[in-house]
Amino acid sequence: MGGRVLDDVPGSKPDSRVVFLSVLGTLARIIVVLAIYFLIPMDHAMSTATAIGLTLGVLGLGVVVAWQLREISHADYPVLRAVQALAFTLPLFILLFATAYFVMEHAQAASFNQPLSRLDAMYFAVTTFTTVGYGDIVPASSPARIVAVGQMVLDLVVLGFLIRMVAHAIKSALDRRPHETPPSGPRP
Repeated sequence: MGGRVLDDVPGSKPDSRVVFLSVLGTLARIIVVLAIYFLIPMDHAMSTATAIGLTLGVLGLGVVVAWQLREISHADYPVLRAVQALAFTLPLFILLFATAYFVMEHAQAASFNQPLSRLDAMYFAVTTFTTVGYGDIVPASSPARIVAVGQMVLDLVVLGFLIRMVAHAIKSALDRRPHETPPSGPRP
């Protein structure tokens, strides 16, 4: 389903079928990303290839965000498309940090106060993102603490940036549409 179906024409709302397909498509993409996270081999030592892979992940996330913003600004229902974009981009962002935590812990066992499974790494990334921080998993090494602090700062920056850019994309999509004037007086 293309982005043109998912835009917001002033005065019209997407029908339930469009919303359902939007939710279904977003869930399918999240499931694919989760499957990739849980299935790709990451149990080897930290290497140049691992660092390159994480760097490519960050660049890939930037490409996804740019593409999502373009889709929002050209969508028929930009608000719906923005929700769809955020519902996909934020889990992708969190999984990027979960991957970094998992790889760090496997490269140096003392990186965290306990061994991390993939699920543990994802859990730690989510608790850091949401600022809950239960304290059951904590970074124990300086590099792990630096990455955790980096995530905390980027969480704020990315959320602020994404919200601002999404709002701008929605506004520009709505501004491009011809303004409809409501009918004056009773209809015949």
